[in-house]
Formats: sequence, structure tokens, C-alpha cells
Amino acid sequence: MIEIKLSQGAKPGHGGILPADKNTREIAEIRGVLPHTRIDSPPVHSCFSTPIEMMDFKQKLRMLSTGKPIGFKICIGRRSEFASICKAMLETGIKPDFITVDGGEGGTGAAPLEYTNSVGTPLRDGLAFVIDILMGFDLKKEIKVIASGKIFTGFHMVKNFALGADLCNSARAMMLALGCIQALECNSNKCPTGVATQDPAFTKGLVVSEKEKRVANFHKKTITSVVELLAASGLRHPSQLNRSHIHRRVSATEVRRYDEIFPYLSPGSLLNAPYPERVQQEMQEASSESFMPSACTAFVGKELREIFCPSHTT
Repeated sequence: MIEIKLSQGAKPGHGGILPADKNTREIAEIRGVLPHTRIDSPPVHSCFSTPIEMMDFKQKLRMLSTGKPIGFKICIGRRSEFASICKAMLETGIKPDFITVDGGEGGTGAAPLEYTNSVGTPLRDGLAFVIDILMGFDLKKEIKVIASGKIFTGFHMVKNFALGADLCNSARAMMLALGCIQALECNSNKCPTGVATQDPAFTKGLVVSEKEKRVANFHKKTITSVVELLAASGLRHPSQLNRSHIHRRVSATEVRRYDEIFPYLSPGSLLNAPYPERVQQEMQEASSESFMPSACTAFVGKELREIFCPSHTT
């Protein structure tokens, strides 16, 4: 598959940096860059600047890759942006094969602390929103949704399946199984366990023949846990899970089901106005021609209008 990364939970809206001392000759050859040089990954894409251009870029990738599945990864920030992308899907008829929804629960030590702690929508909230908007536009039946963000256990997976995810990605859990102790030295080339470094003095501590068994065992046991939880619920497949299966304590005296916390949108309810009240603002702001909100009703004052909506100067 080919995944276009719009944003990731560890640092949404922030670019990535490969430090020069981690850019070995082997890595440089794989990435097609000069070795021992700092490589910056900008936080924006140069191939598209609007949702419609993004769909055209997807189609180009699909053609150049001779039909590989094409999708994108997003950590939900401004919710109207995702609605804009869905509008572009309908207008162009071009749809991704999958969407990876990343949560704001970033765990990498290479991310700025403010971004890790304060930027991006938490996974369950972002996932429920994406599923509902896709349902509202009647797109979910054509697109697989992947949940990603602090998924460690079988029950974590079950919760995300219940919200509507088709499958789950897990990076942090596999890193911990590999030996990561979350020393948060990922960007320094001094990871003490050898997991996130190219320094031979540290990497010699990572014995692949031993670690691969731990990762494989963790993966197998986690999947077994999912199967057992499904069986305990009287179900045969994760697709049978829905939001009524999960209960969550929301206060000292109240427990609510997921379908009460995250009520479903009716299929096709966003294809024509009037829209459901809880997504009314997002639909008003969304435009297939721009990732930025097309209406300035949410902002007060001329200065803010000029910052957020430069085309609206009065």
C-alpha cells in the first residue's frame, strides 16, 4: 500500500527531521539522499494544496503504482478539513482505499513535548468522527478505516472495532515488545536499548534472533485476546462489534454506552441539507476547494478574518 501522511498523532502539523548522525550510508541509499546529512521532512505537501488536488494526486499514485491501494493518514485537528476531503471525494469520484486515523496520543521521543501533549484529537474521538462523516457521505462502504494510536491490548483493539475501525495499527506496543523503555532519546542517536539508534555501541545490544520471538509472541497473544473477547460477547467476527458493546464510565456515578457517547450519523445524512445539528458548523465551513474553512462565521473581528480567511477582506 501507499500511505500519504497528512499528519501524525505524535506531531500533527509539524515536520520530521532525520539527524545527520542517524543518516547512515545504508539509510541514505534507501531514501535516495546524501549520507551523513540532515534530512528535513516538511509539514506540508508540494504535490497538492486543496482537497480536490489531493484526490487527483491519489489517482496519479494509483496509476503510477499500477493499482496499489492508496490511502492517507490523518490526526484530526480542525474537523471541517476532513469534511472538505469527503466533499472532494464525491465531486471527483476518486476515493482512497483506506484512511488511517491517528490519535493525538503520540509516544515518540522525537516529537516536541507541546505537540505530544497538546495537539491533535484523541484516537477514539477522532475515529468516531471519521466513521460518522464517512457514513454521512455514504462513503464508508468503499473505504477501510485503520485505527492507530496507543493501541496495546486486545481490548484496545475491540474498542476501536466497536467504534467502526476495520483494523488497527500498533507501533508503540511492538516497540515495547522489542525492548523500548521509552527513554525519549529517539532523536539523539543515543537510545540505550539500541531500538532507535544507528550507533554500533548501542545497536549491539539489540539481538534480533531473541527480540523477533518476543515481538511475534506479543502479536500472537494480543490477537488471541481479541478472539477470546469476541467469543465472550457471543460474536464470531470483529465486524459484528458495534458501539452498543462497549460501556465507559463518564463520572463517579454514571456509565454510558459508546453509542450514547458517540451517537451514529444516519447513512447519507450529509448528502443534502439540512444536516444533523452536531455537524452543521463543519459542513458550513467545508469546501472541496480548500482545507481552510470557507466561512468566517466562527471568527470575530477583521484581523482574525484576514488571518483565517484571506479572501474575505471585509
